[in-house]
Amino acid sequence: MSTMDWRVRLLGKLMPDNMIVGKSPSQIARLQKPRPHSFLMDLVAGSIKPGVTVEDGVARGGDGHIPVRSYRPTALSGTLPLIVLIHGGGWTVGTLNQYDSMASSIALAADAVVVSLDYRLAPTHPWPAAAEDCYAAFVDVVSRARQWGADGSRVALVGDSAGGNLSAVTAMLVRDRGGPAIALQALLYPATDLTLSSPSVIENATMPVLKRPTLEAYVALYVPDPADRADPTASPLLAEDHAGLPPALVQVAELDPVRDDGLRYAEALQAAGVPVRFTEYVGMPHGYLAFPRFARSATQAFSELVRELRTHLAPG
Repeated sequence: MSTMDWRVRLLGKLMPDNMIVGKSPSQIARLQKPRPHSFLMDLVAGSIKPGVTVEDGVARGGDGHIPVRSYRPTALSGTLPLIVLIHGGGWTVGTLNQYDSMASSIALAADAVVVSLDYRLAPTHPWPAAAEDCYAAFVDVVSRARQWGADGSRVALVGDSAGGNLSAVTAMLVRDRGGPAIALQALLYPATDLTLSSPSVIENATMPVLKRPTLEAYVALYVPDPADRADPTASPLLAEDHAGLPPALVQVAELDPVRDDGLRYAEALQAAGVPVRFTEYVGMPHGYLAFPRFARSATQAFSELVRELRTHLAPG
């Protein structure tokens, strides 16, 4: 195991990962309320990048209307590729505001329209609410791509952490239920096995940003019945068949309890004949792309993400 960067240690002190451990549903509900940008949020995650036009809207989700936010490079005209982003947050927290920086950065770097999806959160709305919301909202957004000046035939799906889980599930539901073609699924440090059977869950149990007790709490809130955690719409790794899924970029962090979830999912996709690019970022904790100022490999990882998006979304 590599030496942990001092900035990662500092981040661990700025962002204690136990915000939901031992909390009541009402306490968690207060944490879920959208918060305006603050100095600390912008210091850690960044803010909306200049040169991006941002608009709020709604999509049809699994049980009503789902908030979405679009990001379009202001200087670009014409029809652009469409990237649908699903945010992380352990299925219980996480907001569109917290992903403004990532979404606007991707839009600028990839010369694309990014539409960021919200979804219902646990414990008020446990599994499969988030999965159903993301699938339905994804299909709806792509069907209305022209509304954002985007090309519904050039579509990528990006998600990190719990959003990586939901992106993998969305791609699987599109395959099984029908939906628009996906040129690339970019899964960033995804949780793919909610039975928590990956060796890294134990190996990296005490690392900064995401510790094992917090991971276990997230899973218990999202999928309360352990018998449901092996369902493919909760644990896409455990699906019987991974053939026919979109090409994938899978990034993982060395110091992450769900590192091996990403590794095992990449291996499952490759075994099923799906083209995969897999990269492990050494010395990095879970969530490194969400706090680029504190993660020395974030620039390299972001460049890889943009390169893969551009390659797979190129015309023709």
